[in-house]
Amino acid sequence: MGSITVIGLGPGDFGLITIDSWERMKNAQHLYFRTEKHPTVPMIKERGIGFTSYDSFYEGAESFEALYEAIAKDLVKKAATEDLVYAVPGSPMVAEKTVVLLREYCQQENIKLDIQPGMSFVEVLYSKLGIDPIDGMTIIDAEDFDQLPVDMPTGLVITQVYSPQIASDTKLSLMEVFPDEYPITYIHKLGMPDESIRTIELFELDRQPDIDYLTSLYVPPFKNKEEFDITPLKDIVHTLRSPGGCPWDIAQTHESIRTNLIEETYEVLEAIELQDPHLLCEELGDLLLQVVFHARMAEETGAFSMQEVIDEATEKLVRRHPHIFGDVQASDAGAAVMAWESIKKKEKKDRESVLDGVPMGLPALMSAQKLQHKAAKVGFDWDEIAPVWDKIKEEVEELKEAQAEGDPKHIEEELGDVLFTVVNLARFLKVDSELALMNTNRKFTKRFHYVEEKVKESGKKWSDFTLNELDELWNAAK
Repeated sequence: MGSITVIGLGPGDFGLITIDSWERMKNAQHLYFRTEKHPTVPMIKERGIGFTSYDSFYEGAESFEALYEAIAKDLVKKAATEDLVYAVPGSPMVAEKTVVLLREYCQQENIKLDIQPGMSFVEVLYSKLGIDPIDGMTIIDAEDFDQLPVDMPTGLVITQVYSPQIASDTKLSLMEVFPDEYPITYIHKLGMPDESIRTIELFELDRQPDIDYLTSLYVPPFKNKEEFDITPLKDIVHTLRSPGGCPWDIAQTHESIRTNLIEETYEVLEAIELQDPHLLCEELGDLLLQVVFHARMAEETGAFSMQEVIDEATEKLVRRHPHIFGDVQASDAGAAVMAWESIKKKEKKDRESVLDGVPMGLPALMSAQKLQHKAAKVGFDWDEIAPVWDKIKEEVEELKEAQAEGDPKHIEEELGDVLFTVVNLARFLKVDSELALMNTNRKFTKRFHYVEEKVKESGKKWSDFTLNELDELWNAAK
């Protein structure tokens, strides 16, 4: 059983081939080049190095994918009986698909694979364009634009722009993300004496006269919209909770701030009711702070992280929308809800009761409506609204009887029944009982403030007014 050693020919200049790679080429009994279309090849030949190239494979290949597979498989076949050296343009570790395939095939055939480091065109590119790789860089073959992410935060290097047709396809793909006039850097014969590096507008790409196998592109980062970044908020909460941070924040637990979460939620609802976008933005920020704070406390104990919170929500949305992200069909909103409920039911297999899943901490009206909705889904419900009205009358009569008895506990029980039945009426009327009562509370507050203002304007005390006089002010507030 033989072996394969992979070396790189560098970015183009003969002097950029590593000494180790050169020594291995000189000493190799079986030397193979992926292609001899590389600027260093003439100088290698001048120095008496013999090799076999795979250029003939290019002619019969249906695609680059098929070509690279054929080369890799042929190398593995040869390595079954010989130790060979395989040379690729640039570095074996940068944008070289045959090396990726060799890793897989050699492992399958138990063939020793030794990949030597080499200098790639990327190092030269960094130097020529003044790019610091710490800012990030995406390198992609022009043939792989189906893998191109949208709105990349990094610069983009595109290799193998070897023909006008590939340049045209590349241009059209980029235009789906970038403006037609977006400035890009056209790179030809990088690192060679006659190299050409020039800035062109994207739409001009396939009009360049010198496109060949030594053509690459650099596309600077482009942000067509502001990106969401929760990191600053996470960092502040982390600082507040860390040693030397805020004593109050450090002392908090999930239980101690749960009322804060409820309060912030209601403040969001109030902002929505007021139709105040600025206030809504502020209150949503306060609510988000609660989420981040709870996630931070959980992360400190190793329970979960903020990223896991986001991942769980994302995965759940995708999982419960198979009509969008899968093969399920949903012709309308009703069908979408049915699909959602079906998947949700499968996910909650541990629930023993139909009523399971209603949080204990919900406001009473909201909890009642959810309990009734769950019961109705299995048929425990009236078909029409008339019996609901009858039930309200029945419960009110029972409340009157409890009042006559004078038993506080019985009165409380019967009053609860009345409220529960009124919530059921709201459900039949397709009204959210919680929001309805909340709106009434606000209406009462607004009208009472009017009465309060009139009392102040009169210069009198509340006790100076009769109930009829206050009722007149109340009616005026309407």
